[in-house]
Amino acid sequence: MSTSPRLVTLPDIERAAESIAATCLRTPVVPLVREDGQIPLWLKAESLQPTGAFKLRGATYAIARLDAAERRRGVVSHSSGNHAQAVAYAARVAGVRATIVIPDTAPSLKVEATRRWGAEIVVVPPADRLARAEKIAAETGAVLIPPYDDREVIAGQGTVGLEIAEQVPDLGTVLVPVSGGGLVSGTAAAVKALRPDVRVVAVEPELAGDLAEGWAAGERRVWSVADTSRTVADGLRTDSVGVLNWAHIQAFVDDVVTVTEEEILAATGEIVRGARLVVEPSGAVAAAAVLAGTVAPTRGTTVAIASGGNVAPETLARLLV
Repeated sequence: MSTSPRLVTLPDIERAAESIAATCLRTPVVPLVREDGQIPLWLKAESLQPTGAFKLRGATYAIARLDAAERRRGVVSHSSGNHAQAVAYAARVAGVRATIVIPDTAPSLKVEATRRWGAEIVVVPPADRLARAEKIAAETGAVLIPPYDDREVIAGQGTVGLEIAEQVPDLGTVLVPVSGGGLVSGTAAAVKALRPDVRVVAVEPELAGDLAEGWAAGERRVWSVADTSRTVADGLRTDSVGVLNWAHIQAFVDDVVTVTEEEILAATGEIVRGARLVVEPSGAVAAAAVLAGTVAPTRGTTVAIASGGNVAPETLARLLV
């Protein structure tokens, strides 16, 4: 007999917020001003976190929850970049040894940043990252810190939604980029607990639209790594949302939409120009849904989460020409 997974609650997220406060920033919400002076949306600037992305929240909380014996054994995780940096940084702050399995398609900028925080790096083909992380955990006793399908990670990411609900009194819509689903799970849980009338929209690249397909079908879907690897949004190439994340999405998300590669790249440049905020393509996906007209404005303020800013300078330069 199957049972429904226990969802993360507002008290869980509030405990996480207290736990991570010394390591993670309470990031601002800033306006995106278009050339005509209009402000179609505001941006939750998670690109300003010490590691350049929201992932630091979940990693910090997951490591904070380890007991003394677990800390001695160290941690292991797998990621294309932003979660890798987050675990490496959080482990360094906590004085815990970290090993990170990174796919060989990950941007060198993110790999080097992960190494800079002191983690041991293991590079593998994209399809092997989870299996190698699990093998390292089994052989060394290191604790596996999942990128998204985990209650502590979801609670940590949910502090983004907690802050948005507190920072924007007339909040109408929150748009959240989706890969594995940790950010949208926690954010939606927090927002719906505090402001049940607010619309929460999950946004994916069209080329990595496993959640959109699953949402339309009413069941979780898994895409191939080859398919999801096509998108320029390298932080959103996971082949599916997690099992626990799917349960949160079903419970708390109002809609799921996709955006094209052209819309993602255009939004990246417009955010830099209009909000003076550096974002990577993955961090522009949520805003792209509004800027491209896929999501229409509603009553109240629209906030898109600018989830990360770890972009290669040459990539950014091309988008600003």
